[in-house]
Amino acid sequence: MADTQQVDPKNERRAARLARRIGSFSKAHGGAEGQVAYLGERGARIVLVGEDGTWGDLVAPTYAIAEKAMEKSGITVHEAFDGEFAAKVRTGPYEWSRMAGLQLGGPANR
Repeated sequence: MADTQQVDPKNERRAARLARRIGSFSKAHGGAEGQVAYLGERGARIVLVGEDGTWGDLVAPTYAIAEKAMEKSGITVHEAFDGEFAAKVRTGPYEWSRMAGLQLGGPANR
């Protein structure tokens, strides 16, 4: 039986582009793991955590494209951003000052 599911070339290119960016992040940080979070109409957020604790994120136009990009990249994908996965994130002074925001005299959220 032939696969009758249509493949949208534009979405395939988007997923491939995201996968390359994920791969670059992984290579730069000694490997990476990730998680996809639904953002509603905005699409999906791909959160990446490198083996060195560096983190970053990307936004995909749809959850399906984000999943396809993660699959193409070959990194480990987590269902949730918690537990041991979340504990791998290393934050520096910038993140702490942004999280504190105005409450502790950090930079204003603009």
